[in-house]
Amino acid sequence: MQWSDQAIILGIRRHGESSVIAEVMTSAHGRHLGLVRGGRSRTMQPVLQPGNSVEVTWRARLDEHLGEFRIEPLELRAARLMEAATSVYGIQALGALLRLLPERDPHPHLYEALAVIVDHLEDPADAGELFVRFELAVLNDLGFGLDLSECAATGGRAELVYVSPKTGRAVSRAAGAPYAERMLTLPDFLSGGVTAADHNGLAAAFRLTAYFLNRHVYEPRGVDVSSARDGFVHATLKALKPVPPSTA
Repeated sequence: MQWSDQAIILGIRRHGESSVIAEVMTSAHGRHLGLVRGGRSRTMQPVLQPGNSVEVTWRARLDEHLGEFRIEPLELRAARLMEAATSVYGIQALGALLRLLPERDPHPHLYEALAVIVDHLEDPADAGELFVRFELAVLNDLGFGLDLSECAATGGRAELVYVSPKTGRAVSRAAGAPYAERMLTLPDFLSGGVTAADHNGLAAAFRLTAYFLNRHVYEPRGVDVSSARDGFVHATLKALKPVPPSTA
């Protein structure tokens, strides 16, 4: 058994004295594990860092075996990702999201989205919006997608400002007004509006995706939310927090 594919490193763990087991997200083969012999060498350590893009060749005698990776570097961005809190936490949080999906289950659109996000993690506004959209895509692939395209009550597409916590569908301002206290806020940048993601919009978006991830994924599976997500959310919102006007 053998295949080659482009991939992004998600993480590694030690195996024996000199090898590691690498976890990667591939374009055509999903999230995949493989043994890298000599992975702890000075040559390979800089390559096997989360966020780096690589070319992987996987070999195994049988498809169900762990198999071995041969890895060649394509783009080494890990050093740059260590320079900002949003990128340090972001790459870890993205890996935790991908681990919610079955191993070796192809999700090419998530690979493509991941490749875009890792190049924008240092910018809080871009990173925050892309991360929220990534969470929505993961929810969709898990079978719990939200419908934010039209009002669940009227079918209209104007003034979509709420999301029903029961159905995960958008609700317009007028239809949701009587139940506003029970509704989740739908930020403008997720409802097709022209407003860019800002501090308040991203705070609402993070609450929105967290609610449905907890309800449909974390709580039913009995697992905790990744602490890296909390770190990413905190770093992003702190960077975007409006500065009070000077009183001088």
